[in-house]
Amino acid sequence: MQQLRFAILGTGFWAQYQLAGWREIEGAECVAVYNRTRSKAEAVAKRFGIGAVYDDAEEMIGRERLDFLDVITDVGTHRRFVELAAAHRLPVICQKPMAETLEDARAMVSACRNAGVPFMVHENWRWQHPLRELKQLLNSGAIGRVFRGRIDYCNSFPVFENQPSLRELKQFILTDVGSHILDAARFLFGEARQLYCRTHRVHEDIRGEDVASVMMTMGEEATVTANLSYASRLEQDRFPETFVTIEGTKGSLELGADFWLRLTTAEGTVSRRVPPPHYAWVDARYALVQSSIVSCHANLIEALRGGGEAETTGEDNLRTMALVFGAYESAATGNVVRL
Repeated sequence: MQQLRFAILGTGFWAQYQLAGWREIEGAECVAVYNRTRSKAEAVAKRFGIGAVYDDAEEMIGRERLDFLDVITDVGTHRRFVELAAAHRLPVICQKPMAETLEDARAMVSACRNAGVPFMVHENWRWQHPLRELKQLLNSGAIGRVFRGRIDYCNSFPVFENQPSLRELKQFILTDVGSHILDAARFLFGEARQLYCRTHRVHEDIRGEDVASVMMTMGEEATVTANLSYASRLEQDRFPETFVTIEGTKGSLELGADFWLRLTTAEGTVSRRVPPPHYAWVDARYALVQSSIVSCHANLIEALRGGGEAETTGEDNLRTMALVFGAYESAATGNVVRL
């Protein structure tokens, strides 16, 4: 299999796990690393045995023979780097959240569409093994027509210790985690037609919101609630697990603590545990999330090789971004937002 050569832009907290995830996939080789602080790029390149290091992204694109770019920089730079890739006719993968504004996200998608290059978003949350198993069971029709769902991502994990820059975000949990959870809601329930949102700031030493509740009408008139929090001390405080309850006309599905998946119908309840795969390079605290990087990469590389469209294209992720920024609009105005 011919290797696709790629470069990463950004060498922060998540870049090392992105690179480790790429090493689990056949057919892709990172040949260059960019970071605006060269010493940080050099450290990551040394760790992963990557020969070329740059602190100028355009110089890197001009000098290296590349098949695609993987953008893992902070969200404020995403539009610039995606448009740079489009200008050079290079396929590009962008870390979530796609952009700081819906306008920027639309511009990024438009630039790649006009250039005729693939644009994908590295949205790995929906690739978590427990969520994929839940989706498969949901698709089986075992619980009939869905009329209500709830997705809970609520814990007290000290996320600001590993990523202190999150304290300074004016918009925090809806962009950082909401982009994941609202995308997972779309994955499970279909598109939303309207939403209502309330937010709170519980930690006093941060700028943005750390709690949000979003109620949506999705799919075939299902009422879906997404609860997000980094300020909740609960009996089942299981970062970074996502708990899901789905009610249908014939029964219910629950994805609960420690990856237990339960199907309840008139015949009773059937339970099984659906843990994620293990990789030696993951941070134990983030293992569930980081293991899903590999499945996400596999889907993206298959698309880049012409094996069909990726699940999380830029076009698709625009719908997730519409939910994120629609939630902020609703929280600010107190109104229901129609999509």
